[in-house]
Amino acid sequence: MDKKYLRSLLTNVQNGDLTVDEALERLRHLEFEDLGFAKVDHHRALRQGFPEVIFCPGKTTEQIVKIAERMAETTNNVLATRAEPHVYVALKNVFPDAEYHQLPKAVVVNRQQPERETGMVLIVAAGTADLPVAEEAALTATLMGSQVERLYDVGVSGIHRLFASVDKLTAAKVIVVVAGMEGALASVVGGLVDKPIIAVPTSVGYGANFNGIAPLLTMLNSCATGVAVVNIDNGFGAGYTAALINRVQN
Repeated sequence: MDKKYLRSLLTNVQNGDLTVDEALERLRHLEFEDLGFAKVDHHRALRQGFPEVIFCPGKTTEQIVKIAERMAETTNNVLATRAEPHVYVALKNVFPDAEYHQLPKAVVVNRQQPERETGMVLIVAAGTADLPVAEEAALTATLMGSQVERLYDVGVSGIHRLFASVDKLTAAKVIVVVAGMEGALASVVGGLVDKPIIAVPTSVGYGANFNGIAPLLTMLNSCATGVAVVNIDNGFGAGYTAALINRVQN
């Protein structure tokens, strides 16, 4: 439950659009709501600054829709990650304003634009094959209120492409670096800037990439300072953390 929702609830009561009993009913499941198959955390936005997010794999379409319906009662924004197209279709039937972001496979119900932070989060991707993970990070940071810019296809095999955009690197407050193969890009960027870097290893690569283990180990062993690492393909976690850092700096 976010603060904007609470304010809008109070405004609706004051304007007569909602009775006190109706407002109390919406506040009844104040901390979390037990749906039997899931416990919806309505207070996460108050505790952490962003509502609970629906991770779709492993859930049925009916479960996803039910969770989204309950979340929409107490928040202005619903984000469902790793959602297949049929999940989007089901959510679109309930939320006509739902949007599908094809690359990260994410569904967004965004009823109110967040207030924009002044700092910029830069998403850097080594190659085009890394874009689904990079776009998940970009979308998450955007929904959390950060200004987001992108710098894509600047991997170390053509390092001059990265050096041509050093001005973007220096302008950012937080940088998310997404890379597969050997994952060296995070260390290279870390050696160029004086700001936090969140490295995201991807499962993109040939056999010895070991589905992302190789870049994960490279990033964990980075000799560049200021580089933190999230799990393989975890664009959501990287974008979330980058937005929190940006918010604290502001």
